[in-house]
Amino acid sequence: MMSESSNKILVIEDDNVTRNLYLKGLKAKGFDAIGADNGLTGIQRAQDRIPDLVICDIMMPDIDGYDVLTTLRRDPLTAIIPFIFLTGSSNRADVRKAMELGADDYLTKPSTLDELLQVIATRLQKQATFQDWCAIQFQKVPKLVFADNTTAIAVGIAVGVGEASRKEAFSREAIIPNSSIFPCIPQLKEVFDFIEAHYHEGITLCDVAVAVGYSPAYLTNRVAKQTGETVNCWIVKRRMAGARFLLQNDNQTVENIAKALGYQDVSHFSRQFRQHHGLPPQAWRKEHQLGLQKQVKLW
Repeated sequence: MMSESSNKILVIEDDNVTRNLYLKGLKAKGFDAIGADNGLTGIQRAQDRIPDLVICDIMMPDIDGYDVLTTLRRDPLTAIIPFIFLTGSSNRADVRKAMELGADDYLTKPSTLDELLQVIATRLQKQATFQDWCAIQFQKVPKLVFADNTTAIAVGIAVGVGEASRKEAFSREAIIPNSSIFPCIPQLKEVFDFIEAHYHEGITLCDVAVAVGYSPAYLTNRVAKQTGETVNCWIVKRRMAGARFLLQNDNQTVENIAKALGYQDVSHFSRQFRQHHGLPPQAWRKEHQLGLQKQVKLW
């Protein structure tokens, strides 16, 4: 369990006994614990102190937990702060509403301090992982950028590396362009991470839903609300990005590329590729490899 932490935790709870119990326990574990006895005060302290995580009761007078979360998500300074709801209800509709609004987790009251600390530890770790990932993306300097905004590994394209070495590098680097095709939405990072890791294995919506612990219907609704696209659409987009990269930079057959991207049927891959690009894979490859050759001659 975490100890001697400098993480700031804001507890918004109108019940004095519960709030003081949590504050005392968090301080004993080394957290910088901040308390608020109502929703308005909680919003103000979140905006003033910018905590690392917010714990908030749902049922409070005047401004309830839902309103607190909605307000914080609209403010760029507090939009990505992990948010955990405390609820005295186990009603699935209440829990679903909380998650649809963008809550990261919830605890049903009464809950022990150990349960609270475990949830905090999990969410802070996920937030730290997300921040590290974003930092890496911003630090990346592509060596060669193509017209479709994917990034080549530059395996010999401009430096004269042989064909065998090129193929070895493609295999080693995982076929793929920059993963920035996914939006930076902290609440959906787990979803996009799973797609990124498994898109070439023929995954479906159900596979993603099981991996992140939601029902397919709820996950579809949540992703669509936050991105305007369905889970299956993001899977296909990721495969199409990989297809463009391989078609432009490798001499594998279309059938082998389709299999490498998780398609069982090359005809299905070809139809889907044409729907997204207006050309069948082989025609697209010829057009874009010719453009690449012209770029290389200019180097």
